[in-house]
Amino acid sequence: MSDPSDLPPSVISHLSIGTNDYPRARAFYDAVLGTLQIKQVMTHGESVAYGRAFPEFWVGRPLDGGRAAPGNGTHICFLANSPAEVDAFHAQALALGALCDGPPGLRPHYTPTYYAAFVRDLDGHKIEAMCFTEAAG
Repeated sequence: MSDPSDLPPSVISHLSIGTNDYPRARAFYDAVLGTLQIKQVMTHGESVAYGRAFPEFWVGRPLDGGRAAPGNGTHICFLANSPAEVDAFHAQALALGALCDGPPGLRPHYTPTYYAAFVRDLDGHKIEAMCFTEAAG
């Protein structure tokens, strides 16, 4: 068994969501994730991977050829570096046609310093950006 200190800090290798309009979804995520310093790191057919250093989040046409649909109860949260990035993520997503599912702000019911914004992307997937703020003094 590996020493836990040798393991990467994340428990997730990568996540994938489907889209019914790959070019539109790719343009949306290029712009929206760019506000969080997340960029395209690779493509494969009609799928694109985003990350800061390696492919962590994939968007593409479903491999089974069926229609993409958001999962009930599923959402993906991206880690932002600051409240300003959360705000920019939300504004950019809305400007590109996403629907607001929770404006930027503190979510003290999670923790007192949890700052987040939620949107529904162009295919209806719930995505979030969050960061922790300084503790209120």
